[in-house]
Amino acid sequence: MESNAELTPEEERLVIRDIAISSQSNTKEGDLFYLITQRWWQHWLDYVNQDLTSMANDGSSSYADYHELAGSSTMRRPSGIDNSDLMYDADSDDYSMRMELHDTLVEGRDYILLPQEVWNQLYLWYGGGPTLVRKVINSGLSQTELAVEVYLLRLQLLLMPKGERAYVRISKKETVKALHKKACEIFEFNLDQVCIWDYYGHRKHALMNDLDKTLDDANLQMDQDILVEILGDTCLSSVQENGSAEKESTSILVERCKSAAGGSSSAKAGVSRNGSSELGQIVGSPVGEAENNYGASGVSTRGSTGGLTGLINLGNTCFMNSAIQCLVHTPEFARYFREDYKPEINWQNPLGMVGELAIAFGELLRKLWAPGRTPINPRPFKAKLARFAPQFSGYNQHDSQELLAFLLDGLHEDLNRVKHKPYLKSRDADGRPDEEVANEYWANYIARNDSIIVDVCQGQYKSTLVCPVCGKVSVTFDPFMWLSLPLQSTNTRTMTVTVFTSDGSALPTPCTVFVPKHGRCRDLVQAISSACSLKNDERLLLAEVRGNLISRFLEDPLIQLSTIKDDDHLAVYKIPKLVKNTVYLQLVHRREEKESSSGLGWKSYGTPFVSPLSRDDPITRGDVQAIVHTMLSPMLRAENLEPSDLNSTMSGEGSHASHDGCSSEKIADSTASDSAIKEHGRSKIVKESFLPLQLMDENDILVDLTTGEEKAIKLSSSTTSVLVFINWSQILLEKYDTQSLENLPEVLKFGPPTKKSRNEPISLYTCLEAFLREEPLVPEDMWYCPQCKEQRQASKKLDLWRLPEVLVIHLKRFSYNRSMKHKLETYVNFPIHDFDLTNYVAHKNSSKRQLYELYALSNHYGGMGSGHYTAHIKLVDDNRWYNFDDNHVSTINEEDVKSAAAYVLFYRRVKTEDVSVSNGAQSSVGQNHMLLEKQ
Repeated sequence: MESNAELTPEEERLVIRDIAISSQSNTKEGDLFYLITQRWWQHWLDYVNQDLTSMANDGSSSYADYHELAGSSTMRRPSGIDNSDLMYDADSDDYSMRMELHDTLVEGRDYILLPQEVWNQLYLWYGGGPTLVRKVINSGLSQTELAVEVYLLRLQLLLMPKGERAYVRISKKETVKALHKKACEIFEFNLDQVCIWDYYGHRKHALMNDLDKTLDDANLQMDQDILVEILGDTCLSSVQENGSAEKESTSILVERCKSAAGGSSSAKAGVSRNGSSELGQIVGSPVGEAENNYGASGVSTRGSTGGLTGLINLGNTCFMNSAIQCLVHTPEFARYFREDYKPEINWQNPLGMVGELAIAFGELLRKLWAPGRTPINPRPFKAKLARFAPQFSGYNQHDSQELLAFLLDGLHEDLNRVKHKPYLKSRDADGRPDEEVANEYWANYIARNDSIIVDVCQGQYKSTLVCPVCGKVSVTFDPFMWLSLPLQSTNTRTMTVTVFTSDGSALPTPCTVFVPKHGRCRDLVQAISSACSLKNDERLLLAEVRGNLISRFLEDPLIQLSTIKDDDHLAVYKIPKLVKNTVYLQLVHRREEKESSSGLGWKSYGTPFVSPLSRDDPITRGDVQAIVHTMLSPMLRAENLEPSDLNSTMSGEGSHASHDGCSSEKIADSTASDSAIKEHGRSKIVKESFLPLQLMDENDILVDLTTGEEKAIKLSSSTTSVLVFINWSQILLEKYDTQSLENLPEVLKFGPPTKKSRNEPISLYTCLEAFLREEPLVPEDMWYCPQCKEQRQASKKLDLWRLPEVLVIHLKRFSYNRSMKHKLETYVNFPIHDFDLTNYVAHKNSSKRQLYELYALSNHYGGMGSGHYTAHIKLVDDNRWYNFDDNHVSTINEEDVKSAAAYVLFYRRVKTEDVSVSNGAQSSVGQNHMLLEKQ
């Protein structure tokens, strides 16, 4: 093999780029493409791009430019190509098993398709494998639509009457003649010794004697059974000459299936063989349909279970296919639309689609649940959808949740049982019991909205608005069709503050908390109080620090946190709660620094201390000295304490080191050690020395506080703060360690997130709690306060009140603003079983548990505008999970259902003795039933 050792990474990139440009411009049917694992491809891209600082985006190559630059760090040259992770049991000695692709591969996430010329060059350089080649086919119905057939048709060949079976992979564009020939090769027969039959829908059967028809035109399905019959002397001729012999021949086949014996022969290359003597494993389980009159056993095909039919992608319609599969596999909808639902169509509803959307959806659902596995073309449904929702016309990518929202609302209006909607107005709560108000709202809603969609999907939540000015409380109970839960990073904000004590109990300590992004100062104070274990007799004073001085106290609890920038500096002071007529003593630190013109001068540095004073109490210069000594006592160096003091504080020395976070444990540790200094050292210091303090009086004159200990200090009635300066001389700095006063951290320090924060999942319960957390309305959504008679930015609190049979949860992964669109790839750890919402329901007059189980979800892979949608569905009847990727349907393990691609989750209520089984939709027009129903 020729080596490319003489080529630089840049030269390799240019060679592949040129080959890609020339090969991609004239792709035609029959061309070959090769699969290569995304992991290896990304490694190669990083390697060849490592020396680039920028890349010209001329739009000519979709291969070398597939990813962004990896950076300038040196990358090692990739080893040989390794496609083993694309296949099942890649290390098996059986060649046929090594060539079987995983059923759930996604292009762009798991593999890349390379033109033959690109693959040949890479293989020449690197070697490796296995080689996975696929052809370009025309998948269009009425016009040419070229596509690479990654997943070949998988068929099970059943040899009768021997009972052998084999699996074969073959293109759906191959002919019946090619399949016939392959079957003969596998079972080692001549072409004239066997004939082949196809079975689909477990009612129809046909002799495959049109040898020039493609397997696609013959409607062969993935995993369909093909019976390979060993011919007698007259079987084939009689069937060909007389069509009426078809039923007789089928009966013969059934009898042969009954008496089939086991056996197997050697496997051919590229075919998976599995010998079996069990009749049930060969022909499946009995069907029991009236039309099948072929004996007691009947004949069924493997894969005839209803609901395992895919949807053809019409061009960027994976979003629609994913949403539809979730809805049609909702058991309540599947039963409803497979029965006679047309009497419930509301032909006069001006808000609906005159029944056409419901009929189109019902017909599509019936096709998807019909026996057989032939993928359905949803073009008629899409045409009807586009007629009533022009935003979904054309073939652009859309959001599956937006389609679900429109579809559920449209089906509800088309199937609304209320033909004449009464006008009803719900009254305000006005202090009435929540249960009474909630039932009144629900009854009024059901009087106008009553459909299968309401029966199954609609719940009710309690909405509480509080006016920030007059305190007016407004309570309403509103219906919901789904819950749109924010991911934590979109709804919360990380803020770092430094906590100071006024009683000398601890060193200044940084504290980082999570707060609502659109919250207020009271939310920040509450979070810090919880993190730092605030005592009952303490309160927090929040201040903004600029230029080593306090620029403002943030005492108004309604100040919006959005006014605090990420590069601001915040200090929080623990102060006594019971001080009345308060004035704040601010201790400002100064030290000598050289000035350009006048030599040394005193300049402020560090962060001020704050202690509350009462104007009602007399205060002397000595009192100020004592207060300052107390605040500074945690910073006193250990060598300046007497031996008895040192022994009492030795165990806490380590707590004086800088802290990088705040928690109740850290504050407690610091308090335990530093309080010793306060108790044993402060009184001695006060008696022995005076600190160099200066007070700025009401005339802005500095007053020396080192003399006249008994002199009273006059506090102005108009000022809110008293400034006291401490001049830190070099001698004084030898006694105190002021390092903790410096380098006050920013509210949010910019930089890449840690590995832990990037990978740590968040719980679905956490997302739900963020959704239910009280927060202010955004400025664009002001509330008209009926008491103030003005628009107010009220605080809003949501609570779940009445839960539906099917709970749809939308994870808000996509965010938009004027300049960019962004997708959050956050992994949400959602429960599959026992999703317990009991404690999240505000209606507490019931002891019944609210348990839900996941049965479907819509996934989104990739980024904004270029992603791909799939659906994971659990078929309740056979208790198995399946992956629906457009027309391709395959099994999936339950542990693989969870991923960072989860976008819309579908939960069903668990039916147990202590769980309510109705949301009251069908009978809630009657108040008696609603009052008995307790959720």
